[in-house]
Amino acid sequence: MFTGIITAIGVVAAIDPIGEGQDMRLAIDTPEGWLTGAEIGASIACSGCCLTVVTLETNRFTVEVSAESLSKTTLGGWKVGSRINMERALKMGDEMGGHVVSGHVDGLAEVLSETPENGSTRWLFQLPQGLARFVAPKGSVTINGVSLTVNEVEGATFGVNIIPHTSTVTTFDELKPGQRVNIEIDMLARYVARLQEFNA
Repeated sequence: MFTGIITAIGVVAAIDPIGEGQDMRLAIDTPEGWLTGAEIGASIACSGCCLTVVTLETNRFTVEVSAESLSKTTLGGWKVGSRINMERALKMGDEMGGHVVSGHVDGLAEVLSETPENGSTRWLFQLPQGLARFVAPKGSVTINGVSLTVNEVEGATFGVNIIPHTSTVTTFDELKPGQRVNIEIDMLARYVARLQEFNA
């Protein structure tokens, strides 16, 4: 489990196919000391995708990604040099700064616009079909691994405000209209909607 609070930006160092299939092995470079205490088998959220460490060096780890994950997330578009948001798995007793995040991407949303608004930036996104009912004003959503509060919702479009600090410590300032981002809906919203289906 994760919180959606990004603690480092990693850089994709290598992308290699696995065997004869479509699966890939990714090597990711990290800031000095960020992997201290990590072990093989650890879970790391990479731009919102929970991935398992299969090899580990001082400042680099590798993960293996299935063709399914590559096709359903932004990972399929990563290239050597791509910068990604990273978060280590939550430990019992850690501060819960964001919200409960599983690292299981629900879909891809499209960046519609970015607009300066006072000291922050208002970002608008278009949700994929079927996910709009899970996103509500003042609820939580995870975008590329970043825990954010929803400010507005209109149909399948929703907006969030990004403060300068968040832009600095994540890859948000690299996004452009037309790009797609990994979306994870709030776990609580998912279960509330499921309960309503049974009670309908």
